[in-house]
Amino acid sequence: MGAKDLFHNAVKVALEKEQWVITSDPLKLEVGGTKLEIDLGAERLLAAERQGKKIAVEVKSFLGDSPLTDYHAALGQFLNYRLALEINEPDRDLYLAIPLIAYEAFFQREFAQLSVERYQIKRIVYDPINEVITQWIN
Repeated sequence: MGAKDLFHNAVKVALEKEQWVITSDPLKLEVGGTKLEIDLGAERLLAAERQGKKIAVEVKSFLGDSPLTDYHAALGQFLNYRLALEINEPDRDLYLAIPLIAYEAFFQREFAQLSVERYQIKRIVYDPINEVITQWIN
């Protein structure tokens, strides 16, 4: 199992505060002979449905020396995980969890906005100190 991100537990708590049930920590997949581990799997029952909504969340801290380098790594991971979910669990949406400070400092740049739009990256913006989700971006 890979190392958990520094803010892994903060995102887990934030999801639970929003009534998500953590079903996997990590969510393990195997596709084409390759084993993958997405940080969290969660689901929430919706009042209007018998079945709930399922998500997978890849948590990132963006605390490296270069936010662009951190983003490159996160993007590659995200795209591979999304492909694996499309094959194994097509009813589960994948989100990239981004700390609020990185969202404000890096993800507001034009390049970052163009990139997340092009690659259709669903994002959860979280506050690691207060352990809350500040924004869901589809």
